[in-house]
Amino acid sequence: MNAGPRNWAGNIAFAARTVVRPRTFAELQDIVRRSDKVRVLGSGHSFNTIADTDDTLVILSDLERRIKVNPAARTVSVDGGATYADLAPVLYAAGFALPNVASLPNITIAGAVVTATHGSGDANRNLAAAVSGIKLVTANGEILSLSRGDTDFDGAVVSLGALGVLCELTLDIVPSFHVRQNVYLDLPIATVVENFDALMSRAYSVSLFTRWQGATIDQIWVKALGSAGEPPVDVLGARAATRACHPIPDMDGTNCTAQFGVAGPWHERLFHFAIGNTASAGAELQSEFFVRRADAPAAIAALHAAQEQFSGALFISEMRSVAADTLWLSSAYEQDTIGFHFTWRPDWEPAIAAVKAVEAALAPFDPRPHWAKLFTLPPAVVETRFQRISDFRNLAQRLDPAGKFRNRFVTDLLFS
Repeated sequence: MNAGPRNWAGNIAFAARTVVRPRTFAELQDIVRRSDKVRVLGSGHSFNTIADTDDTLVILSDLERRIKVNPAARTVSVDGGATYADLAPVLYAAGFALPNVASLPNITIAGAVVTATHGSGDANRNLAAAVSGIKLVTANGEILSLSRGDTDFDGAVVSLGALGVLCELTLDIVPSFHVRQNVYLDLPIATVVENFDALMSRAYSVSLFTRWQGATIDQIWVKALGSAGEPPVDVLGARAATRACHPIPDMDGTNCTAQFGVAGPWHERLFHFAIGNTASAGAELQSEFFVRRADAPAAIAALHAAQEQFSGALFISEMRSVAADTLWLSSAYEQDTIGFHFTWRPDWEPAIAAVKAVEAALAPFDPRPHWAKLFTLPPAVVETRFQRISDFRNLAQRLDPAGKFRNRFVTDLLFS
């Protein structure tokens, strides 16, 4: 056992007394049954203490990979330790695809799901919305299966790990498809605000990257279906990039998925970073806030007006669209949203001050925070943004009345 792991960014040293890596479901069930308190760590791509515990920390990466494609049902079942990088090539080889993926291929699917991690695209929903079935190891070590349509399903998918250990997921899949990716540079913020809907709806997935310096958006990443025809020469006056781009302008773009409009398999374009390549800046902190789609132009203008209060702490920021879903604790619950993602420099005090400045700028738009990233919104405010929190509490009390799967972060945020 390897005590004292850290998260992906290195800013969290986990306080677990015991770190375990089960290899089978039976081992996992026994660990849960014998433990007083349990939290699960996926790929560690979280930036607050959502996964921390002073008792038993379970890491599922050593679970035997279980990837089972069901062509007739158009679903795939995967174990709780699998990453998108594990799954994507298998699906592609079978002639199928996920309709939406994370920015990074090396994060665990289960971790993305329980924290309501985004996808990207006007018609694409949160990654958790692709889940049609789950298996949870509950507090007594038994396995609970839930399927879409079951009474508790919409409350149990995005759970922050507070209901049990997600040991298996079933995901919706679609026939494989091709995507081409183009990057465009330097679009005035005023043009973005005036043409926001047209800009974000012009392709399967569109991301806007900016350092919030000056009056322009640095990059537009346009991921279009391979069948959509030739890419335009410019986008609303933004010029096409002539070299491979990284979201952070000074970094090496060759680590990213292929650009320049060359059509390729979905799993080689939809991720921002290629499978097997180093992603982002490494040592960094992250925040993300989601507002109603209709409020996005005003929210962009508000951030632009406040940018001097937070841009000095920033590596890069990304804007993306996410379609509405019905999952209780999803950031897109019953509303189409725009996500504002911030990658901060790894300097804690300036980063937290910047987070507070962003929260203040977005306050008129009632932003919902990403559960696994940095935010300072108090629990009473968070509760007003997620209308089904009280229903989730009731579900947790029923499935885990002793609170075996709750840590201080979850208790303070949802159960205080």
